[in-house]
Amino acid sequence: MAKVEGQGGSITAMGVKAIVEKYQGDKGQLVSILQDVQGELRYLPKDALEEVSRELDVPLSQVYSVATFFRAFSLTPRGRHTVKVCLGTACHVRGAARVADLMELDLGIKRGETTGDLEFTLETVGCVGCCALGPMVMVNDDYHGHLTSDKVNNLLKRYRNANHDE
Repeated sequence: MAKVEGQGGSITAMGVKAIVEKYQGDKGQLVSILQDVQGELRYLPKDALEEVSRELDVPLSQVYSVATFFRAFSLTPRGRHTVKVCLGTACHVRGAARVADLMELDLGIKRGETTGDLEFTLETVGCVGCCALGPMVMVNDDYHGHLTSDKVNNLLKRYRNANHDE
């Protein structure tokens, strides 16, 4: 049985087939299918897209079109922790750009990149909807408000240490 490898682990071709079957092979559910595959692997590797194409009997170009249209999908490996720095107006005027700069320095990557150890992916977003708490940073699904320059290192350290506890 062929395996589809990703940073989150691997799933067999049967695993992709099971995800497709969960949606009764409905081609209209392509986005949901890709979300589930990415949920397993943390990104959409070429092998996984090819398997989805085969299972749904849709052209690979159509699968790639959907996977590249939506920003939520990634064709490159992503970190275990996704760090999103809000650069919306309220956060920006409270120093979010400086927070983002310090995150880049601490992680050793630029915005939009993933650390070599695949622990962190750093992104910036337009707004996370918590303007009164700015500057805001999301790490995975956790919100961290009133983040100042002096809190950046401790925040990242907390997530680094959490990895060693698992």
